[in-house]
Amino acid sequence: MHFAFDLWMARNHPGCPFERYADDAVVHCKSRRQAELVLAGLAARMQEVGLRLHPDKTRIVYCKDSNRRGQHEHTSFTFLGYEFRPRSARRKDGKRFTSFLPAISPEALKAKSDRLRELRIHRHTNLSLDDLAEWLNSIIAGWMNYYGRYYRSALYPLLRRVSIYLRRWAGKKYRRLRSYKRFKRWWAGLLARAPGLFAHWRWVRWC
Repeated sequence: MHFAFDLWMARNHPGCPFERYADDAVVHCKSRRQAELVLAGLAARMQEVGLRLHPDKTRIVYCKDSNRRGQHEHTSFTFLGYEFRPRSARRKDGKRFTSFLPAISPEALKAKSDRLRELRIHRHTNLSLDDLAEWLNSIIAGWMNYYGRYYRSALYPLLRRVSIYLRRWAGKKYRRLRSYKRFKRWWAGLLARAPGLFAHWRWVRWC
């Protein structure tokens, strides 16, 4: 791909910056006309080297926001586990506006949710609370560090599920905590005593 794509783009379209990871790439164009020219050129280039563009994933996307208000068939795309699309944002003066921003993609969110379910946190009653935190933090912190770099609120539902599983774990390990009121008191005390015990508590504390 370095020869087939990178060098060809640099030579034929130096004014179009791009990002590429393996065989996935995003090319930035200033207009639809330019995008169409680049796309047609890329299709011919891939054919030259015995490759072809993916018919479903390859498309022209309009980066719609408060300044670009036109209409287009496609206004979002996914790259490296992030979905880029128009999202609500807030300026320093507190006013809301629409920006074209990345956040964890629905596919990645579902994959991490499935992984979280596979961990069966509530079944590990043989672990102490500290051992449980040590085991989970290496996984959860990795998700936070990668997917939480942009628009971290999109990750909150996944992090809240971690706390839900922790509640189930506590109820199975300690019979007295099966009552919601008792659990709530225990949870509040735990947050007060060890606010940094679980990595996701830095962003989401309520279960």
